[in-house]
This record gives sequence, structure tokens and C-alpha cells, in this order.
Amino acid sequence: MAFGVEELRVLRRALALALHPAPASAEDIKDCHRLAESLDEAEREGARLRAFLVADLARYRAALPGTAAGYLTLLEETLGAGYRPGPDDLASLRALRGNPVAAALLSRCQVLAERDVRARLADATSATSARRTPVAPVAPVAPVIPASRTRLLALPGGRSGSAGGGPAEQDAKEPRREPRREPAKPPVKPAEKPAPAAPKPSRPIPTPGEVFPRRRPTPPQQLAAG
Repeated sequence: MAFGVEELRVLRRALALALHPAPASAEDIKDCHRLAESLDEAEREGARLRAFLVADLARYRAALPGTAAGYLTLLEETLGAGYRPGPDDLASLRALRGNPVAAALLSRCQVLAERDVRARLADATSATSARRTPVAPVAPVAPVIPASRTRLLALPGGRSGSAGGGPAEQDAKEPRREPRREPAKPPVKPAEKPAPAAPKPSRPIPTPGEVFPRRRPTPPQQLAAG
């Protein structure tokens, strides 16, 4: 595939925009789209040409040895189009190795075939090793405790050096005690207001003695003697 002068100019401008992003003009964008379409069309045309050459090469190979000259010429053109020789091509070239052109093409095809075999073996080996390689277990990550939540230790000197041990030693010897939880206190109800006192009567209430006065006893009567 060869580029013309105008296509090279567009390609250079596209590469400059990719390396140094900058606002592109409408004309540059149109030229880049046109170049991309041309490349796609050239790739499709190359694939069609290669398929035609491979089919034509198979017809020449089937008619060997009478078509040796045309077969060698066509094989060289097909290799230039990206064709990879197969076992039938190698066998035909070995049969024509007396021809200098056939001997040169045989050496070239053997190198290409060896490269293809090595590439396939490398791909198969990498795929097999990837399947067999055990996945290393992920070690659990210990939680990081902030410094503000760690227990405080007494510094050397002061009360920590006195007899009986300091607070740090006592904390280390004594088991950790859970803080006592006080029972929940019932909610305090508001004090009930006292019932209102009965109103005082304006007049005093008479007592039963005043309402019903006590009768005085009558004196006994003396009967006259007869």
C-alpha cells in the first residue's frame, strides 16, 4: 500500500493533532474522514486480491510440473500480498528445487512456516501455563486501629517507677472489665396538682345540739298520804 502526496499531508496533520491536541478545522476533519475511508477500501481490495491470487495459485499448483514457471511467479506475488505457504506449497517447491527460483522460494517459505509454527506453539504454551498457574490466595488484611483508640501506656519515670507498679502494669495484670450498665430509669412524671379545697360556707353550719335541744327531766311528783 502506497500513499500519495496529498494522503501523506493529511496523515501528517492527523498525527500532529494526535500528539499535540488542538482545535482542528472543518477541512482537516473532512480530510481525515476521507483518508480513513480510503484506507478501509484499500484493505478490502487487498483482501479480495489475495483471495483471487490464492485460488489462482491452487490451480497452477494442481497442474504442476507443466506450469512451473507460472506457479513460481504467482507464488512470489501471493507471498507479497500476505499469503502464508502451506504444506502443499512446500512439497511442490521441494519437487522443483532444481530450479534456482524454486530453491530461493523454498528457503523463504521454510522461514515463514517456521515462524508460524513457533508463534502457534508460543500461544498454546502461554494458554496452558495460564490455565495451570494456581491463583495465589489473597492474605486477609488486618484492620488498622487508629492511634486514638489504642490503650495508653505510662511513660518511664514519675509514678510508674514507684513500688507497687504503675497504671500500665496494673492494667496488664488485671483482666479487662466491662463497664457496668445502670438500669434504665423510668421517665419522671410531672407532679400531680392537689385537688382544690372545698369552698368555706359563708354561714356556720348548726350542730345537732342546736337543732335538737336536749329536754330537761321533769321533777318527780310526791303523792299525799291518806
